[in-house]
Amino acid sequence: MRTHTLLTVALLGLLLWASCSQADDTESKEEETQEDSSKETTEETPGEEEEEEGGTEEATKKEKTTEIEEENNVMVLHNINFDRALSENQYLLVEFYAPWCGHCKKLEPIYAEAAGMLKEEGSAMRLAKVEATEEPELTLEFDVQGFPVLELFINGDRKKPIKYTGKRSKEGIIQWMKRRAGPGAPVLDSAESAAQFIESHNITVVGFFDNLESEAVKVFKELALNHDDTEFALSASPEVFQKYEVKANSVVLFKKFDEGRADFSLSEEGVLNPENLTAFIKQNSLELIISFRQETAEQIFNSGIHLHSLLFINSAVESQTALVDESKTIAKEFKGKMLFVVIDVAAALENVLNYFGVSEKDVPTARLIDMETGKKFSIAAGDLSIDSLRQLCQDVAGGSAKPYYRSEEIPEDWNKEPVKVLVGKNFESVALDPTKNVFVEFYAPWCGHCKDLTPIWEQLGEKYSDRDDIIIAKMDATANEVESLTFSGFPTLKYFPADGKEVVDYTGKRDLETFSKFLEDGVLPTESNEEDEFDKEGGGDDEEVAESAEVPTNTTSKDEL
Repeated sequence: MRTHTLLTVALLGLLLWASCSQADDTESKEEETQEDSSKETTEETPGEEEEEEGGTEEATKKEKTTEIEEENNVMVLHNINFDRALSENQYLLVEFYAPWCGHCKKLEPIYAEAAGMLKEEGSAMRLAKVEATEEPELTLEFDVQGFPVLELFINGDRKKPIKYTGKRSKEGIIQWMKRRAGPGAPVLDSAESAAQFIESHNITVVGFFDNLESEAVKVFKELALNHDDTEFALSASPEVFQKYEVKANSVVLFKKFDEGRADFSLSEEGVLNPENLTAFIKQNSLELIISFRQETAEQIFNSGIHLHSLLFINSAVESQTALVDESKTIAKEFKGKMLFVVIDVAAALENVLNYFGVSEKDVPTARLIDMETGKKFSIAAGDLSIDSLRQLCQDVAGGSAKPYYRSEEIPEDWNKEPVKVLVGKNFESVALDPTKNVFVEFYAPWCGHCKDLTPIWEQLGEKYSDRDDIIIAKMDATANEVESLTFSGFPTLKYFPADGKEVVDYTGKRDLETFSKFLEDGVLPTESNEEDEFDKEGGGDDEEVAESAEVPTNTTSKDEL
């Protein structure tokens, strides 16, 4: 599961990297190091202490009252005015945040924009925020364990807030709020109203039930609330049943592509399983072959299907687009088992192409990836056909296909400098040489922490350049793969001892003295680099755990993509 998450985030990162401007690149680098500086910026200097003693703290901290102030149309709440805010607002979404949290900082302008739009509409829905680190009572009451946490309070109900499950975007917040505040799935009482509803949307999910008070309908309505990006409706009208040739209680997904509709039957006992229906909606909301771009990435990676067949084409070449159409027959054969995705090399996705080892001259070609294991499978350049694609899909699904691993070409001067350059093709012969002790840095070119380590690593290489038994090396792990190795963050340091002894994962301090002591003694320092482990494990893609305020990280995890 961890591998699947990292692959998903890495691929999303590559997609976003390919589509963002240089300004976005700069911003991402700043975010990469913002946690590093969090501890420094919260430490007090002697001058600051003197100012506080002089009463500055009292001047800057306002006395809390029941008055509700706003910042960028977002209500600022605390334990004194919280009740008032709940009583005066029918639908109140509250963000519990920490000022040092990177995810909170990223959400802040989006949240403010959504708040402004709702306020301008004169909506009964409002947005608020609580600085959780300053409000321990509220943090404890609502069991806030990570940041940001968003809770919706309806009609002042403080006991049963609803956890926000929507997208972290302006549109996602507003759409989710409106779905919760709206009347719910409409009832289609005539063939005309049903046709109008279905025609108005690209995808619609309609529940056909003979009794709108049944338990299955309750499950359907609750599920509709949690799928704010899909339109739901209900019908108990015999006229509507007849128009759409529905004979028993069921759910039909109507779509304006591929086969046009997909039917979901209830169990023999008339029970509607929400997990099964959710999976049905996810799978059937996707086109048989979906185009890989920023707007569809979330659908692809949240499809629940771990085998992905990727078709690389140039959309400007008619024969290649025709091949995509022909591939739909294979996509139908493997529907529900394998997801088919088309990647256009003309769409400036250079980093995605590099990830799969595909160049523009290779197209049309195909790659398959197992998102659970990270293994990739390929068709030889120039060999793509409907038959060869079908065979590859069958072999991968059946477990008989052999994976491939990317590698750059071996540089002519790989051995010239004190730090040796490794790629996939020479890794085994160098790192696993039984006569050498090899210390390798696995890095990513975009990683700020790797760049910080570079001068120290070069000094280490220089120091041991005269030793025949010790090699200091580095490998770009974003362009080269080794079958037995996986990485959860960068830089990752591994020591490969001579005589085939067990590989050591280095987690000690990253300075020349500690590195040298490790190489001389052959023993990992007892004082491990605990912050690395925290960052690699992470706090999740959407929340940061509270303790991270006190931990300066110096490893860039793949989650930070």
